[in-house]
Amino acid sequence: MAAKKRIQLCFLETACTGSYMASGQWRSSTDNGKTKDRLKYWTDLAKLAEKGKITCIFLADWYVGFDVYNNSLDTMLKAGHQVAHLDPVPIISAMAAATETVAIAATASTSYVNPYILARQFSTLDHLTEGRVGWNIVTSYTKGAAKALGYEDVVPHDERYLVADEYMEVVYKLWESSWAPDSVVWSNDCAYNPAKIKKIEHQGKYFKMSGRSQIHPSPQRTPVLFQAGTSKSGTAFAGRHAEAMFLNPCTVKQAKKVIAEARAAAASEGRDPQSLKFFPCIVPIIGRTEEEAKAKYEKAKSHADIIGGLAQFAGYTGIDMSVFPLDEPFNSSTLKGGAGIQSVLNAFEASTDAASSDSASAEPWTPRRLGLRMALGGLHPCPVGSVEQVADVFEEWVNEADCDGFNVAYVSNPGSFVDVVELLRPELVKRGLMWEDYDFPGGTFRENLLGQKMLRDDHYGSKFKYPQEGPKMKELQQPNGLGPEVPGFVKEQRLPILTPQQITT
Repeated sequence: MAAKKRIQLCFLETACTGSYMASGQWRSSTDNGKTKDRLKYWTDLAKLAEKGKITCIFLADWYVGFDVYNNSLDTMLKAGHQVAHLDPVPIISAMAAATETVAIAATASTSYVNPYILARQFSTLDHLTEGRVGWNIVTSYTKGAAKALGYEDVVPHDERYLVADEYMEVVYKLWESSWAPDSVVWSNDCAYNPAKIKKIEHQGKYFKMSGRSQIHPSPQRTPVLFQAGTSKSGTAFAGRHAEAMFLNPCTVKQAKKVIAEARAAAASEGRDPQSLKFFPCIVPIIGRTEEEAKAKYEKAKSHADIIGGLAQFAGYTGIDMSVFPLDEPFNSSTLKGGAGIQSVLNAFEASTDAASSDSASAEPWTPRRLGLRMALGGLHPCPVGSVEQVADVFEEWVNEADCDGFNVAYVSNPGSFVDVVELLRPELVKRGLMWEDYDFPGGTFRENLLGQKMLRDDHYGSKFKYPQEGPKMKELQQPNGLGPEVPGFVKEQRLPILTPQQITT
C-alpha cells in the first residue's frame, strides 16, 4: 500500500472583534471573540496552535467592511460580524515572541499598499519572527474600500491582476536583488559593504521606483507567498507566484478541478506542480461522539445570526441579499451582482449542483437557509461528527481532491480550535496523515512548508536573486500576451493583456 500523503493544518482567523466565520457566536457565554482587541487573545491563540503543531495562523484581512446588504454596513455592525477590524500586521511580532515555530501569514493588498512599504514591512517581520512570516497576496475588489482610500471606483478584475503581477516584480527586486548574500560584513572597518548593495531602478506600466531596499536580507528574504484567487486571472497569477493557495470550495469535486487547473498553471511556468500547496477552508464541529458534536452544532445554531450571515454573503459577492424574501427559493441564475470573490459564487453554484456529493444539494436554497449556512461556517465543508467521522472527511478530501492540508476555521471560539488540537490532531497523527512534530522545530515557515529556507529555484521570484534583476518586462509576454507556449486550457488562464486605465500608485 502506498504511503499516505502527509498534510499540514493552518488556523484561519481575522482580527475582527466579534465573530468571523460564524455570525452571532459572540453571544455565547463561552466565546472569547469580544477579546480579540487585546494582545492576550493572540498570544494564547499562537500558543495553542504551536501546541497542536499547526503550521501557520492565516490572518485574513480587508479594508472598510461589507456594506452591500441594504447598501449599508449597519447589518454587519449590529451582528458584530467581521467588523471592529484591527490591522493584523502589528499583531504578528507578539504572536511570534510567544512561540518558537508556528508561522503567521498576514493579508495585504497590492491594490493600495505601496510595494516599497510592503517589502520593508514584511522584511521587518521576517527578521523579528526569525523567518516565520507569510504574505497572503490579494487584490481589493470592494467599492467601499476604493472610496475610503481616495478612489472613485475599483480597478477592473483582470487588470487588478496585471497590477499585482508587476507589483510582485517590484517586491522581488527589493527582497532578492538589492542586497548580496555577503553584503553584511560586520568587520572592524565595515558593517555593510556598499558595493554589494544595489539601487533598484524600476520603470513599468503601473509602478516606478528608484532606491535600495532599506533592510538587509531577512532569513527567508521573500516571505512565504499565499494567494486565494481562482478566476482565470487568479489561477494564472498563482501559477507564477503562489507557493500556497487558500481555497474556498464547497465540494470535493470543485476542489479537485481548481487544484488540477492551478497545478497545470504552475507547470506552464516551469515549476514543479507539487511544490504549489493547497489549503481548502474547512469548518468542523468535532465531538468525542457523534451525539456530542450534534449537541455542539445545536448550541451554535441557537446563537447564529442569519441576517448577519446573509450580509456576509452579500459582501463577498457584491449581491444585495436584502431584496430577496427570506423564505422564497432561488438559485445561482437568480443572483446578479457586481464585483466580488469569484470562488464564493463558484462554491454556491457547486452547492446547488444536484450531481454533487452533498446530499442536501437538492434542497431548495432560500435566503434563510443560505444565511444559516453562512452563519455556521459558510459554503465550505462543515462536517459535524465524532473525531473519527471528521477525520474521515479530511482524509477523503486529501485522497480525492489532492489538497495538501486545510485552513481550519472555527464556529465556537476557542472551542473549535481546542477540539482540533486535543481531539482531531491525535487521530490524524495515528492515521499517518500529520506529523508528530514540526520537520524543522524553530525553523522558518518555508522550511516547514517546503523543506527549504529560500524560494525554490523553479519559482519565478528566483529569477530576481542577486545579482539578477529578473527578466525584462517585455520578455514576459509573447505578442499575443500569453507568455510561453502552453497547452490550450492553460492558455485560457494566462494573465490577460488589457489596455489599462491610468491609476495612481
